[in-house]
Amino acid sequence: MTVTSATADNVTGSEDTGNTFYQNSKHGWFWYEDPPIEQATKLKPLKPPRNVPSLETSSIDELWNMHPDDFQELLNGLQKKAVQYPTEENILQYRVIQDVARRKALAYTNASMYVTQKYGDLFNVSQVYPTAGPGITARIQMQQDEIAQIISRAVGDHALLFFVSPGCGFCEKQAQILAYFVEKYGWQIKMVDISRQINAATRFNITITPTLLLIKRGQEKYMTVTTGVIALTELERKLYRAIRYLRGNTQGDNFLMYDFQKGTAFDPTSILNKGKQPWKRSK
Repeated sequence: MTVTSATADNVTGSEDTGNTFYQNSKHGWFWYEDPPIEQATKLKPLKPPRNVPSLETSSIDELWNMHPDDFQELLNGLQKKAVQYPTEENILQYRVIQDVARRKALAYTNASMYVTQKYGDLFNVSQVYPTAGPGITARIQMQQDEIAQIISRAVGDHALLFFVSPGCGFCEKQAQILAYFVEKYGWQIKMVDISRQINAATRFNITITPTLLLIKRGQEKYMTVTTGVIALTELERKLYRAIRYLRGNTQGDNFLMYDFQKGTAFDPTSILNKGKQPWKRSK
């Protein structure tokens, strides 16, 4: 075979053409070389196994004195374990710790009742909010008497603004109730039609009718009594609270309190005025 100059140029000039076949050493399966090692597929790391709870290493004494957070975590874990694998052992362990929780709650209830009875002057709610029939009757009567007295004494320096609008059926019903109120207490009630007295409605930000507003003589501060139709007894109760608020007798944290409840368990801030720490009392 004769190699021409053109062929030789093609062989030796492989760099120019980019063909490196003749320049590289022989390789491949035909030359008994091992095939290239493929990179092993990267597997996602497995999640660590869950810490399966058990009572095998816990005694009843340890469960009884365990911190509530740790106890709750163990209780929840045993419950989930029993639900996922409802075997006799798993269910038994969950029922055991559940029984410990029940007994612990019962112990707290007993101890709480003991402390409440021993220090009755601190926690005696039934003193001003009795649950027995005669006590309930007396409490309601005391509330009604106090409401009536406060409303009657406020006639001279308080007044009600009654905001209405044309065609308001609710306003008509509320007006009938207010007629009984005026007859009973002799209050002044000024009716304000928001369609005509726009400035008054804007000043007090009235958008709904009927609305009752309490104002006090010589004071810019005012108080909404009610929006919508309410019965006479509810009107009296809300007005009583509004009067006391405008007078400065109450504020947000004791807004619902009656005068006869001052200094009792229904007086939220009365504990601040006792002058000593109740848990340091002599036994």
